[in-house]
Amino acid sequence: MKKLGFGCMRLPVLGESKDFMSAEDIDLAQFCQMVDLFMERGFTYFDTSYVYHNGKSEVFLKEALVKRYPRESFLLADKLPTFSITRPEQVPVIFEEQLERCGVSYFDYYLLHNIWETNYDTNIVPCDEFGFACRMKKEGKIRHLGMSFHDSPEALDRILTEHPEVEFVQIALNYYDWDSEFVQSRRCYEVIRRHNRQVIVMQPVKGGMLAQVPDGVRSEMEQMQPGMTPASWAVRFAAGLEGVIVVLSGMSNLQQIEDNTSYMQEFLPLSRQEQDFLKKAVEVMKQSKTVACSQCQKCDAACPKNIHISDILGTYNTIMRQREQGLDVNVELNYYRPLKRRQHGGDICDGCGKCSEVCPMQLDVVRELKHASEFQDEHSFW
Repeated sequence: MKKLGFGCMRLPVLGESKDFMSAEDIDLAQFCQMVDLFMERGFTYFDTSYVYHNGKSEVFLKEALVKRYPRESFLLADKLPTFSITRPEQVPVIFEEQLERCGVSYFDYYLLHNIWETNYDTNIVPCDEFGFACRMKKEGKIRHLGMSFHDSPEALDRILTEHPEVEFVQIALNYYDWDSEFVQSRRCYEVIRRHNRQVIVMQPVKGGMLAQVPDGVRSEMEQMQPGMTPASWAVRFAAGLEGVIVVLSGMSNLQQIEDNTSYMQEFLPLSRQEQDFLKKAVEVMKQSKTVACSQCQKCDAACPKNIHISDILGTYNTIMRQREQGLDVNVELNYYRPLKRRQHGGDICDGCGKCSEVCPMQLDVVRELKHASEFQDEHSFW
């Protein structure tokens, strides 16, 4: 299996709508062209979900792929919406609906979708969702069982220990978030590999952010690898990691298919020099800030409430950077509440001002923290 996967969460749509979670007017003609080129170049992995495009992703995938190609010629991944399930009897109903929507009798890869520790304890375990998936695997309706995950390395370690039946984990992983305190790509990746499970990568281009790098970074990339797009650097970073079997790209038009498949047909991992360059590129990208936080963490050390102030401000800056680029999907917002649960959030700040007293940037840290926390509370996924 080639390492590039077609993520069907941002399909081409008719008209002006760009909201992948709710847009239902899929451009089927263009989608068919995209599927054809993807398959023609030897790529076979397609990833969808019960909730993408309000469920229409599954339906249109049936029209563009399943009805037009032999079942054994492609690999289909789908996901159980754990966040929508509160009763055990919902699970088989949704699963059968997914099979019908996709027009298949089995899924090659099936994931429990968007697991974090709270919904694991309150929804997934009480509803025996892993148990159901295992039964479907025994019946041949699931070939490979996994999960997509959005929480801490510690929570991931716990879940993988409790569920040896999980064969692979899908995580957000890219060079920008490699050492992020919110996303923690590296540490989660290391947990998966320590458990000897396989890795599927989502968000390798960070929702498009790493396709729009600063001009200076882009220029150096072009000098080092003429003709290679910034997005290609991000995908190659993820695909070159040991244990990664697929890197998903949410492709929205034929041009993106052409670009991604061009450099992934004969995949070459990043060289050591290229990896070192990406570390410098991250520092350049982080210089663009809404809040002039230097991430020195002196405020964290001074806070009597143990609030992770620098993490919250740094993540807010990343979200604002994405929004300036016209990107509405921010992976940080999927991680905010899990992080807030395990690390104290800004809502418990009592305004004592000790953080502002030690800030070398002379910020009104209390004010900035309040604004950043309220924004992330309002816009977080959960």
